[in-house]
Amino acid sequence: MKLGKGTAKWLAVLLAVLAAYWFGLRGDPRVEALNQAIQAQGSPALKSYPYPFGVVGVEGSVAVMSTPRSSAMPVYRMIRAIDPSLSGKAADNPDFVAAEKALAKVQTEARQIVLAQPGVSEVKWELDRNWLVSHQITLD
Repeated sequence: MKLGKGTAKWLAVLLAVLAAYWFGLRGDPRVEALNQAIQAQGSPALKSYPYPFGVVGVEGSVAVMSTPRSSAMPVYRMIRAIDPSLSGKAADNPDFVAAEKALAKVQTEARQIVLAQPGVSEVKWELDRNWLVSHQITLD
């Protein structure tokens, strides 16, 4: 069967779009599976936590997970975005300390779920700069 020039061009464009989707636009199925595991296996506290812990990439057997805190972003600078009722409270306030513990608990839970998945032997944390900026938290 012979195709006309217009049909051949249309098919070429369609194939290019499908290839772009397949190789670049669609998400990594490993990342999607790990994030689904967090949602399926997570506690109600993890599922409803104001920060959405998740996997952003996989490098071999290392899952890269996002976090709103790191040595570059201490918890006292970002915890108020998680819980605005803490605004103006000192870091040693019992409510503030409880919020820090809750953050650590759900972050640990998310990590443990990911580590329990096949093919994952390690978790590497990556500071979620976009989330911080979207919550008006400046980065130094």
